[in-house]
Amino acid sequence: MSMREIVSREDWLAARKALLAREREVTHMQDQLSAERRALPWVHVDKDYRFDTPGGQATLDDLFEGRSQLIVYHFMLTPGSEHICEGCAFVSDHVDAARQHFEHNDLSFVAISRVPLDRIEAVRGRMGWKFNWVSSANSSFNFDFGVSFTKEQVASGDVGYNFGTTRFAHEDLHGLSVFAREGGEVFHTYSTYARGVDVLLGAHNFLDLTPKGRNEKGTMDWVRLHDEYENAPAVHASCG
Repeated sequence: MSMREIVSREDWLAARKALLAREREVTHMQDQLSAERRALPWVHVDKDYRFDTPGGQATLDDLFEGRSQLIVYHFMLTPGSEHICEGCAFVSDHVDAARQHFEHNDLSFVAISRVPLDRIEAVRGRMGWKFNWVSSANSSFNFDFGVSFTKEQVASGDVGYNFGTTRFAHEDLHGLSVFAREGGEVFHTYSTYARGVDVLLGAHNFLDLTPKGRNEKGTMDWVRLHDEYENAPAVHASCG
């Protein structure tokens, strides 16, 4: 850490109050942005998507579990690959604590990947996660919502990820989609990709308060699966 300027308490307080004014400005801008997000138009979901779950096949409507809102996290797992996306795992480590609360405010959560269910269950068991995680292996869901791509698309070098703004070319990428249920119908209300999911990363928010910040040499270069950190405790948890 580089040496910072050392000042009196009075000078520090003046600098802190100046920053507070900027923080409040950003907070108000975030409030406005959230309102604009909520005001986006909706799209009716007319495909009959079917997902493999530990309890059998489920529809998109079933994943709401009786609530009117659903967040889907598109977790990167590619068929035939043993790689577990560290970034997706980093996001997922935050979910179970948060859902204790948002499930009581009319919001359900599910992760969806296009690998077979047994692969999902193996990863979920290893990581100790309890949230719902289902397979879209037998549907076009991942492709329709912009997180999975054909080999031909990948070969082109630009799959149109993140609404065509991010030139990544991989078979599977990450993202988040939001759905609403109203009048017995399901609607797509929002999707975000790439750094758009940073809002879910509470650990980043803690780090951003500190002098070293995220302390990165490259984006999230320090992040590991939580059982791969030095002296990480073993996870012993059921998937129930």
